[in-house]
Parts: sequence; C-alpha cells; structure tokens
Amino acid sequence: MADYTALQEALIEGDEDGLLEEVDTLLDQGVAPVEIIAQGMMGAMEVVGARFSTGEMFVPEVLMCANAMNLAVDRLHPLLEGVPVSRKGKVVIGTVKGDLHDIGKNLVAMFMDVSGYEVVDLGTDVSPDAFLQGIQEGAQIVAMSALLTTTMPVMGQVVRTLEEQGLRDRVKVIVGGAPLSQGFADEIRADGYSKDAAGAVRLCAELLAGA
Repeated sequence: MADYTALQEALIEGDEDGLLEEVDTLLDQGVAPVEIIAQGMMGAMEVVGARFSTGEMFVPEVLMCANAMNLAVDRLHPLLEGVPVSRKGKVVIGTVKGDLHDIGKNLVAMFMDVSGYEVVDLGTDVSPDAFLQGIQEGAQIVAMSALLTTTMPVMGQVVRTLEEQGLRDRVKVIVGGAPLSQGFADEIRADGYSKDAAGAVRLCAELLAGA
C-alpha cells in the first residue's frame, strides 16, 4: 500500500510545491491518480476539517489547503480522463431567496467539493423552485444557508414544497447560518443543522450512510 504521509503533511500545511512534488513521486511509484485523490488527499482534508471545527485551523489556512489540493487535482486531471472517479453524493447548495450573503455558503461548498462530493452551487437569492430543480437533476442533499432572520422562513417553504411534490423522501435537507439552530431545523422538518463547514461535511456523510 502506498505511503501518503508526506503528501498529507504537505496538504495540511498548504504547501503547494511540496504537495505537487509528492504527487509526482507517487505517480512515479505507479500509484493510480484516483487513489492519490481518494486515499491520500481526501484523508488529509478530513484532518483539516477536524482542526477547523476545533479552532486549531482558521479560514485562511483552510483556503491555502484547498488551493493546494486544487492545484494537485489539476495536475492529475489529464491522467483521469476515462477513469471513473467515485463521488460520495451530489449536493445542491445555495443561500435562500432574499439573502445575498455567501461567505459561509462558499466555505461549505468548498469543503464539500474537496471532501469528494459533487457540488452544484446555486449562489445566493435562490428560490424554492431552483432548489427543486436541483433535486430533480439527481441531488441527494439540499444544503440551504441564511444569515438574515427574515429569510429563514424560505427554508421551511422549500421543505414544504418538497413534501407537496412528493420528493421529500428522495433527498436529505440540511441548513446552516449564524441565526439558525438545531431547534429551527427540527421545526421546519429538515434532516440536520451544522454550525460550520466541517460539521456540514460530517453531517452529509452521516445522513447518506443512514439513507
């Protein structure tokens, strides 16, 4: 089995040059590109997520790690053509109608992407119909964000729309944002709430594992 220790250390440190060197070393050893991503880099990003949750790492450091990983994936991409890359699931994410805040949403989307999920980012000011369209296109998870208390009711409207359309049992709904809580998630019949990006990734994994 390949030793990913040095690669993971470089990624956790956000060391772009070091990470690319380790990628090349593993390729020279005959390690498959898909394994470098799935077994090597994904494991490192789980560590980054855990450290972010506990306050050991902060947003600028996480962004450095994500940028380093994106460079490494770009290096591997030409070698992946025609090779099926397993994704953990498809997530549709957006900030709900009436709300234009996107910093937290963008961070969650980034964490989802580098953790192996196919992410469809609908942006901000997203209507219930737009979320609905994403589900009809095969998403297993709908992730909604809100920073304004006045836009929080839109989340409940999305859940009700899913119920009315007979789609609720096909998708997991998670919510997040500064004014939200688990109590609010329970009130609107969402499947879960997370206070941060790393927690959202763990929540998705738990929900899909129990689906």
